[in-house]
Amino acid sequence: MHDHLPRISESEWVVMKELWNRHPLTAGEVVAALEGRSTWGPATIKTLLNRLVGKGALGFEKRSREYLYRPLVTEEACVRAESSSFLNRVFGGALTPMLAAFIEREELSKEDLDNLKRLLIQKEGKGDDPRS
Repeated sequence: MHDHLPRISESEWVVMKELWNRHPLTAGEVVAALEGRSTWGPATIKTLLNRLVGKGALGFEKRSREYLYRPLVTEEACVRAESSSFLNRVFGGALTPMLAAFIEREELSKEDLDNLKRLLIQKEGKGDDPRS
């Protein structure tokens, strides 16, 4: 896995999610998996795959006449990097205003609220240990 995480566009996230779910996949398998979920044709999907290879997010191996693609970065690492980037860009790195903005503007079910409370209680129980 790479130390430097690539910046992945919204369209590229769709392709990466397929490959995080199962890999390796051929370009044809990615096209088939996205059929009906996007309006992209095979050429667009192949372009996205090539971009992701160029960014170091995907690797490939050639097997006979096909290329098998696999992720070189984890979904968890990319989500963490994207979350941090969003937090810094939009909220100046301040977590509380971001959470307040989401809580005030979104319809939260009782289950959502219970899950948020549970997460906060768990976090509080871990203290300030950076390994938590």
